Amino acid sequence: MTEDPRPGEGRAERLMRMGQPPRDLGEALRKLVWIVPWLIFLGAPVGDLASGAHPPAATAAGWSGLAVFTGVYLTLVFRNMGKPFAARAVIGLVMVLGALALALSLTLGAQWLGLFVYVSAACGVTLPLRAAYTTIPLTTVVMAVVAHRDGEDDVWTFVLLVLFTGFAMTGVRQLMRTTVELRQARATVAQLAANEERLRLARDLHDLLGHSLSLITLKSELAGRMLPGHPDKAAQQVADIEQVSRQALVDVREAVTGYRRPRLAAELAGAQVALTAAGVSAELPAEPPLAGVPEESEAALAWAMREAVTNVVRHSGARRCVVEVVRRQTLDGPVLELSVEDDGPGGPGGSGGGFGNGLTGLTERLQQSGGTLEAGRRKRGFRLVARVPAAQGADVDSRA
Repeated sequence: MTEDPRPGEGRAERLMRMGQPPRDLGEALRKLVWIVPWLIFLGAPVGDLASGAHPPAATAAGWSGLAVFTGVYLTLVFRNMGKPFAARAVIGLVMVLGALALALSLTLGAQWLGLFVYVSAACGVTLPLRAAYTTIPLTTVVMAVVAHRDGEDDVWTFVLLVLFTGFAMTGVRQLMRTTVELRQARATVAQLAANEERLRLARDLHDLLGHSLSLITLKSELAGRMLPGHPDKAAQQVADIEQVSRQALVDVREAVTGYRRPRLAAELAGAQVALTAAGVSAELPAEPPLAGVPEESEAALAWAMREAVTNVVRHSGARRCVVEVVRRQTLDGPVLELSVEDDGPGGPGGSGGGFGNGLTGLTERLQQSGGTLEAGRRKRGFRLVARVPAAQGADVDSRA
């Protein structure tokens, strides 16, 4: 069998994380590339300065003001995509942006009205929602007054642009915050699940070994007191100790086997994470029909699920994967059928079309549980179908 399908986690870890600070220079550059296209509204001010329509002093002041405005905007928004500034610093930087936008548009003309779009966006991204809902309309009103003063004909276009951009950025901010909270909640749930599993393991080991070890200790002390006066009775106590220890060993092995046995629901959840991280569109059942299915059959099907998803992630090159778990009634009794189908050009068999070691081992594992495996290329993609008995004592014909 191949290893647990987790190769997509590395890819997910390399992707740009929204709402978190960049971890390296490459990620910082990717976040900057996400921001830079929004600087398109600076085209009008740059064109205005480059046209030579203003005196040299005004042009120099315009270039300086534009550079400061752009630097403050990028610093404010870029930093708040990671670890935000303090509240006072954010308010101060937003006020600087507003003052620069107002001063430059009043002195250099209507070509500079686009700066108010950035002021509105900064308000939406960095300020608390209640403050943003106030400052965005206020920014729009100020922009409209300046546009009217400068004789701008298309005032309503700017009004809608400034207003909608600001409120859209509040939505982006909420999405980023929700993403961070979901990531934290997922980590918390995983930690709680691990703690619960530790407690369950501790309880089971105590229940399994507590009585046996106590009995072994008691009989060992008793055997020690019987020696050397009653060797026959001491030997009987030693035999009892051997019997108790052997039974304790059997109990521990059964418990460990239960812990190691995979569960189909857990494998489905892991498959969703692995496929999504690998960029594969996944369609999986919400809740598999496992009522009355023997544990051995479920474990075999879980191994099949793990192997199939591993092959999809590593070998298929697929864009879409469909997983189905259904009950079927056959002549040999009810069966639980797992179907995993992808649309990728690759497959576990390679160019030769044969099974790899993983599928060969999976076939043997399913046969031990009374199940069967069918796997092979289709017109578009690869399909694996595993069937196991869905009722105690049922069997599946190997030709099914």
